Amino acid sequence: MEMVKEQYIVNPNGIKTAVILPVTRYRKIMQDLHDLAVIAERKQETVFKSADFIKRLKADGIL
Repeated sequence: MEMVKEQYIVNPNGIKTAVILPVTRYRKIMQDLHDLAVIAERKQETVFKSADFIKRLKADGIL
């Protein structure tokens, strides 16, 4: 991961209200958040052993 010194936008009272990031870093963060959301959504799904999954694919004519 690239090392970036943070840049902040502050209000007139000197309180940080926003951060400036390189677009590549922002996109990486957004992708990571998306991946975490997908994992959370799929947490309750049934887990199959890979061998059983391959058998199901073959039985369904997919493989």
